[in-house]
Amino acid sequence: MSRPARVAHRRVVAAAPAPATEEARALLHHPHARTHIRSFVLKGGRVSDAQRAACEALYPRWGIAYRPRRMDLHAAFERTARLVLEIGFGMGETTACIAAEHPELDFVAIEVYTAGVGTLLRRIEAEGLANLRVIQHDAVEVVRDMVAPASLHGVHVFFPDPWHKARHHKRRLIQPPFVHLLATRIAPGGYLHCATDWEDYAEQMLEVLAAEPLLENTVRPKQGFAPRPDYRPMTKFEQRGIRLGHGVRDLVFRRRREG
Repeated sequence: MSRPARVAHRRVVAAAPAPATEEARALLHHPHARTHIRSFVLKGGRVSDAQRAACEALYPRWGIAYRPRRMDLHAAFERTARLVLEIGFGMGETTACIAAEHPELDFVAIEVYTAGVGTLLRRIEAEGLANLRVIQHDAVEVVRDMVAPASLHGVHVFFPDPWHKARHHKRRLIQPPFVHLLATRIAPGGYLHCATDWEDYAEQMLEVLAAEPLLENTVRPKQGFAPRPDYRPMTKFEQRGIRLGHGVRDLVFRRRREG
């Protein structure tokens, strides 16, 4: 498919009214709605001059600022297309590849680390990926505060930090409260796709996703792991893991259709 033409300017993303449904009000006013254990630790990691410069120069064009209120994310793209959210894109290799191959979709990618944000912003600019925007912020807060219920076509969570020590498992991103939150943001018929190369995390993901009543496994009849979908490219990181004997497991769940 041909890549979309570059958009030189974007509109300011306007705030949308907060949802008035009982479900949404309960979610927003839940006693734990404003507190959560972060799945990341911000350290003084290395950020190159080029990455830092990209954040300063390109974020105003290709980024969306976090705001603690519902946003019309479609306004950032100057069109209305099906919207896919990616959480934790690392250096953005997979993100950019998927966006380039699917110009009919719009993508919002979330990452907290400046090095990765700067690298992806440079790719967006260089490749003219007009269907891709970046948010540098905690994903839980973005989904909770900015994303409207039933507004997403899909969610990608590829290779989140496994927090492999048992005492750190509470920091893992894929936990029941967050999965439920994600499920409420996915439109009926939309999907949640997770992938990991840590076997015990994969088993936990499967257990958590299977227990969420708003979701159903796309794999039948065994209700297990899914084959890698064609749209998710195999990265160098993944190829290295496979060579080292780390099996990669994909989980693809669908938001149940109402009625």
